[in-house]
Amino acid sequence: MSELVTGEAVALELRPAKVPSRALAVLLDLAVALTVYVVATIALVAATASLDEAAQTAISIAMFVLLLVGGPIAVETLSHGRSLGKMACGLRVVRDDGGPIRFRHALVRGLIGVIEILMTMGVIACIASLASSRGRRLGDVFAGTLVVRERLPVGPMGFVPPPPPWLAGRFSGLDLSAVPDGLWLAVRQYLTRMRQLDPQVGRTMAERLAADLADRTGAPVPQGVPAAAYLAAVVQERQAREVRRAFGQATAAGGGPVGAVGPVGAYGSVGAYAPPAHHAAPPSPSPYPYPSAPAVPPTPASPASPPAEGPSTGFVPPA
Repeated sequence: MSELVTGEAVALELRPAKVPSRALAVLLDLAVALTVYVVATIALVAATASLDEAAQTAISIAMFVLLLVGGPIAVETLSHGRSLGKMACGLRVVRDDGGPIRFRHALVRGLIGVIEILMTMGVIACIASLASSRGRRLGDVFAGTLVVRERLPVGPMGFVPPPPPWLAGRFSGLDLSAVPDGLWLAVRQYLTRMRQLDPQVGRTMAERLAADLADRTGAPVPQGVPAAAYLAAVVQERQAREVRRAFGQATAAGGGPVGAVGPVGAYGSVGAYAPPAHHAAPPSPSPYPYPSAPAVPPTPASPASPPAEGPSTGFVPPA
């Protein structure tokens, strides 16, 4: 995996394409381009039979440049880095920061590709790709691009850590009907990758997402609750509602925690915030570094009153 850092300081883990897959994609692209070139040449020879030899040569050179040089550039520009061969092999050309390429990137790659692929039969491209740790040829180096794999093995889904116990069920009265799916997806992606972000950048993103979520729900973020913990609690409430809607009220009544206990200190400290008294304190020792509601001392049991005297039955009650 190659780690690329975007403009928002988010690390992207991408798998660079190596020489075999890239060579197969280039061969497929060349096969398609040569087929189109041969068909177009036959049609052109039949159409320009009445012209002189110099005109036929000029038209042939123009067609060669247009189909074998301009064609790949146009295809990569319009498809954002996915030619026919790359689509078949599951590859894509991206910028160094992981973004889609533009016309200038495709132009530089195409012009240098004429030298290192067409004129040298791919020898220079193979040597440069083998020498690069990320499999980049000279066109990628000068254009600032990278060929990555799009089809990767399916791994485990990102784990959304649950909120601290004293926040479980606190947002059961929020109106979540106005929250769009795009915002839910952004919140979930942040929660699954917040430990991979820079602390300051992650805190800023959490505060922005929490402000957007509060605007949609119409209720402000409670004072003293970290933004990440607020997002996790609201996501948990949404999950609990989905469970109740799918399986009935008895399955997820009360909006209890959905999922296993997350990592310790996933949301940072909460300062001097104390949860309401009506929420039960988490069991001790708690895996979360949050202050909890003071435990209510148990009421001493009153001594049992002596049983009322009755007729003797010979049965002695246990102590």
